[in-house]
Amino acid sequence: MIQARQISKTFGSESQGGGGRIFPVLDSISLTIEDGSFVSIIGPSGCGKSTFLEILAGLQAPTTGDVRIDDTPVMGGLPTAAGDRGSFLKKFRFLSPFSNGLFRDNSRHNVAMIFQDYAIFPWMTVRGNILFTLKLRGVARHERNKTADYYLSLVGLTGSEQKYPSQLSGGMRQKLALARALSVEPRIILMDEPFAAVDALTRERLQEELLQLWQKTKKTIVLVTHDVAEAVYLSDEVVVFSPQPASIRYRVAVDIAYPRRRSSDEVRELTDQLTALLSEG
Repeated sequence: MIQARQISKTFGSESQGGGGRIFPVLDSISLTIEDGSFVSIIGPSGCGKSTFLEILAGLQAPTTGDVRIDDTPVMGGLPTAAGDRGSFLKKFRFLSPFSNGLFRDNSRHNVAMIFQDYAIFPWMTVRGNILFTLKLRGVARHERNKTADYYLSLVGLTGSEQKYPSQLSGGMRQKLALARALSVEPRIILMDEPFAAVDALTRERLQEELLQLWQKTKKTIVLVTHDVAEAVYLSDEVVVFSPQPASIRYRVAVDIAYPRRRSSDEVRELTDQLTALLSEG
C-alpha cells in the first residue's frame, strides 16, 4: 500500500535579505493507494502531477509530508534549515543519477518508474538492456537469460532481442521500457505519460497490453496522463488534481466492469464528466 501524507512541494528559497522567490507546486496532498489497484492522476498541464509521481518513487524529496510504502518511509520532508539540507540528502545516496536517472526505479521499495522518454540504453540491444539491469540487481547469471526471455515474451518483443533501440518503433521502445521495469519484479509501477509519444493506434494497442499485464500480474499501477479517455478506460480510480499548486480536487471511482469498450455509453459519459471537472477554474 502507498500512503502519501500531507505532501507539499515548493521550489526556490528565500535569501537572507528577503529576496528570492518561492514557487509552490503541491499543496498538502494525502492519498492512499491500495495494493493491486490501477490509479490514474489527471490535471491541468504543469500542475505538479509528474513532481508528485517522482516523490512517490523517491526521486524527489517533498518539502513537507512523507510517503510510506507498506509503512516504510520512502523519504521525509526536507529540513527547514538550509545548512541541514546537504547532510539530509547525503543520507539518501540511493538517489544517484546513475541508479535513478537511467533506471528510473528504486529497488528499496520494489518500485519501478517508466517515463515518456523510455530511458533505455541506445548502445545496447533489446536483450542487453534487460540483462544489464538484471546484473545490477544481483540476479544470478544462469537466471538472467531465462528472465529476460520471459519478460520480452510477455510484452511481445520475442524475435527482436538482438535489435538496437534505434531499430525499434516508438511503441516497441516503450514495450522494452516496460519489460525492463517488470524484469526486476517490482510490486509497484509508476508511469509518467508513457504513451504520449506514440501514434493513436499504437497507443490503444499499448493500453490493451498494459491492461492485460496488470490483470495477469496484479501489480499496483499509478499512471499520470493528460488523456482523460485513457484514464477512464484503464483505471479503477481517477484522481483529479487542481491547478498549481496542486491539491486533490476529486477522487472518482470507475465502476465499469472489465473488459471495457471505448465506445460504450458508460466510458463516454464518465470521460465527459471528468473533462468537465478538469475545466473548472
